[in-house]
Amino acid sequence: MESAASLKHRLAVRIKDLRTRRNLSLEQLAQLSGVSRSMISLIERAEASPTANVLDRLAASLGVTLAALFTDDTSADATPLARHADQLLWRDPETGYVRRNLSPAGYPSPIELVEVVLPPRARVAYDAGARVSIVQQQVWLIEGALEITLGDAVHRLAPGDCLAMRVDRPIVFRNPGRTRSRHLVALTSEATR
Repeated sequence: MESAASLKHRLAVRIKDLRTRRNLSLEQLAQLSGVSRSMISLIERAEASPTANVLDRLAASLGVTLAALFTDDTSADATPLARHADQLLWRDPETGYVRRNLSPAGYPSPIELVEVVLPPRARVAYDAGARVSIVQQQVWLIEGALEITLGDAVHRLAPGDCLAMRVDRPIVFRNPGRTRSRHLVALTSEATR
């Protein structure tokens, strides 16, 4: 498993690379994302541990999914198999939720799979504004309880339930239970025209 320091460095390099490839200054990315210029600078120097909400705002403004911030660009020589031991784990410093990128890193596929474990009573809110790409996702609850609020609509999921949605509004994931919840997220994204 990758260390927290190594993961922080990976995020720093990836975010800076995506920003520079899109010819965005720190100030421009700050304006697009609503994340302060100083916070982006700290993240790019691996001196800050950003929350899920901050990472989602940056990802939305850079035209990638949150999962894509943790992996390299697609590569023709990437392996189609992601061994469990090699799957990247990240823990949100604010809520303690854990996400595991299940998809093979760098493999050219239109689908990304992520496993998420929410601690009891945890609440994760993503309020990214306009996205550079269209993100569609389906959430399949494996265990526990999960409440998903998309805009004004509230969906309560029980194990085995699956919710399909277009991520174009603020979204909140909440575990209302006393035990952890675990769900699978399948997502695709495409550039907006």
